[in-house]
Amino acid sequence: MGNILGGLKPQRVWELFEQICQIPRPSKKEERILDFLIKFAEKHNLEYEQDRTGNLVIRKPASNGYEDRAWAVLQSHVDMVCEKNDDVEHDFGKDPITPRIADGWVRGSGTTLGADDGIGMAVQLAILESEDIHHGPLECLFTVDEETGLTGAFNLGEGFLTGRILLNLDSEDDGELFIGCAGGIDTNIAFDYERVSTEADHEAFKLSVTGLKGGHSGDDIDKGRGNAIKILNRILWNADKKFEIRIGEIKGGNLHNAIPREAFATLTLPGRHKKEFTELCKRLGDEIKASMKVNEAGLKIDITESLMPDSLIDYETQKNLLNALYACPHGVISWSPDIPGLVETSTNLAAVKMTGNQLIVVTSQRSSLETGKYDIADMVASVFTLAGAKVKHGDGYPGWEPDLDSSILAVTRESYKRLFNEEPKVLVIHAGLECGIIGEKYPGMDMISYGPTIKGAHSPDEAIEIDTVEKFWDLTLDVLKNIPKNQ
Repeated sequence: MGNILGGLKPQRVWELFEQICQIPRPSKKEERILDFLIKFAEKHNLEYEQDRTGNLVIRKPASNGYEDRAWAVLQSHVDMVCEKNDDVEHDFGKDPITPRIADGWVRGSGTTLGADDGIGMAVQLAILESEDIHHGPLECLFTVDEETGLTGAFNLGEGFLTGRILLNLDSEDDGELFIGCAGGIDTNIAFDYERVSTEADHEAFKLSVTGLKGGHSGDDIDKGRGNAIKILNRILWNADKKFEIRIGEIKGGNLHNAIPREAFATLTLPGRHKKEFTELCKRLGDEIKASMKVNEAGLKIDITESLMPDSLIDYETQKNLLNALYACPHGVISWSPDIPGLVETSTNLAAVKMTGNQLIVVTSQRSSLETGKYDIADMVASVFTLAGAKVKHGDGYPGWEPDLDSSILAVTRESYKRLFNEEPKVLVIHAGLECGIIGEKYPGMDMISYGPTIKGAHSPDEAIEIDTVEKFWDLTLDVLKNIPKNQ
């Protein structure tokens, strides 16, 4: 086990975070991190309970003099998004994350770092093991499979939690207190296709789109970041219009809640069009890079000669796919008329991949309005239905309606002002938080979400700002010290 982060403050939080980095914890494969947490509870003689889904709650009695305080729940999720750069060898199922310190930030090494939400877990564990922190009775809730389905939150059982005040430790901007979030839904698409033979007079090429920032499909959807699938498809669509190219393989993106950073296609076309084709790719590539030079300075678009693929996608399906991907909306659809700067509705064209004899397209939609969420999901569905694909919506998850009169908001806001001599922002986030589901399961739960500054979540650029972790820690301790008394 490494000791890369032990010199940072607060020392124990960083030590625990580095321990967490050693434990593989992809979504739906969280057994090892849950076993670590259970052994931690047993080592410290703390009561714990686990439900059938895997969610774990560890309880700690009040410190001396705080027995009359209301129960508080500290909550984070145990899984992490598993994204890496294409040139990095890493098996998220067995390899540890290697953190590194650079310019005031902790980063991964070509992979996601897992600060989302490993840093929340580290703070919970540091509080659970401490003997000199002032707090009332505590429950530390660790939920499973937040990143790919919010499965743990959806399956929380009645009576699993005692507390009715919840601190969600899963936000990503210091100085921002979140009291509401968007709801979301996935829309998944499948094209059936046939494999056909390559053509004798064709030559093969590989088109690559790399170097984009990617990011969280909620938090970063308004930042003007490029979508690798959209860029790749724009070039393919134009090349097909002129040369009737044939596609052997296409893939891009990965997770429904990440903006795709990379996309690739292997294609063929008559050798006589080789020069015109490469000129077209270069011209379009230069135009796209010029239009995105401010937000995506690292964008690379490459066309190289390739080995001939074994077979091709049938041309009718290829046409339908390219047209549908071009027409599919991506990005901000509308802004909130009530809260300046808040995205109200958005959609993310997240992934395209080939499996068996199907082309799979993954998309996700978010909105502060339930009606807006379903409207944009149906808009995406209609595009692919017109193209002859099979479309299926996920179950979705609810939003979290803000309460400006929340007692825990008042406590947290006052703590932040007193500690840092600065007024925090009170916001609604355009991302899915487990608070919406937990609030639906436990009506009347008084909730707030906050955290340190994390940039590039859900991408290999993920980084957590070191100085804000100490503020995150200090704020959490002060809020716990000032939790209201039982009514």
